[in-house]
Amino acid sequence: MGLRGGVVRTPGVMNAARACGSPAREALRRGGRRAIKTGLYTISRHMTELTLGATHRTLRDEVTSELRRRILSGELAQGERLVEDRLAGALGVSRNPVRESIRVLAAEGFIEVVPRLGATVARLSAEEGEELFDVRMAIEGLAARLAARKRSPSSAERLRQVLDQAREAVDGGRLEQVADLNTAFHLAVGEAAGNSYLSLMMKPMLLRAQWVFSQTAAARGPHSWSEHLSMYEAIAAGDEDEAQARATAHVAAARRSFLAAVDRTRKHPND
Repeated sequence: MGLRGGVVRTPGVMNAARACGSPAREALRRGGRRAIKTGLYTISRHMTELTLGATHRTLRDEVTSELRRRILSGELAQGERLVEDRLAGALGVSRNPVRESIRVLAAEGFIEVVPRLGATVARLSAEEGEELFDVRMAIEGLAARLAARKRSPSSAERLRQVLDQAREAVDGGRLEQVADLNTAFHLAVGEAAGNSYLSLMMKPMLLRAQWVFSQTAAARGPHSWSEHLSMYEAIAAGDEDEAQARATAHVAAARRSFLAAVDRTRKHPND
């Protein structure tokens, strides 16, 4: 999601604007609240004429994605107070979608809302991190085992593509992209497992895991990539036991890295 002129600009909105023709594109270029409303109204009217298979994200969804991204990347730090007016101004939207997005992110556990005090970015304690890793050990080990059992050329190719992209991101030092691709790899393993109940559990868990990973991405990036490669090799070979063992070892290594980071923060809180 990009921002220009204080207005939220997303691939989905811009693509829809292109489909609508020059009036909507020009409205989005001019920026400002009136322009964005005009552009979105034109886009919305056009979208009703598209097929039922087309997708369209609401402004609330776009704002939620952007705020979640800023929390995961650390742009919005843990414990930071969230003021609706400031966020609305920074994103070029009204307060309503910001307020709705805060509710969504509070339900996901990324934001804490205290009556009469307002909203702040949640803090991820060492204890919560430990609980998360306990669950990951069980779920991701199972996901890797099932992915090896149900392996297919298409699922193996998807994992390989994510690995190649992650290698480039690690080499280029693009840490936010590394964190995104780390999550994408684990989600791809979950999809390869072919279990709908497992998939339902994995996405919210992995978003929390990305929050943890973002704090250690600089140190963990290269190691995480090599561990993912090892998991991929076992899954592609159809070795269920080895795939599960490597996935569990990978989560255990991530746990050690997180706890080491927490320990450093406790010893040097101002660093």
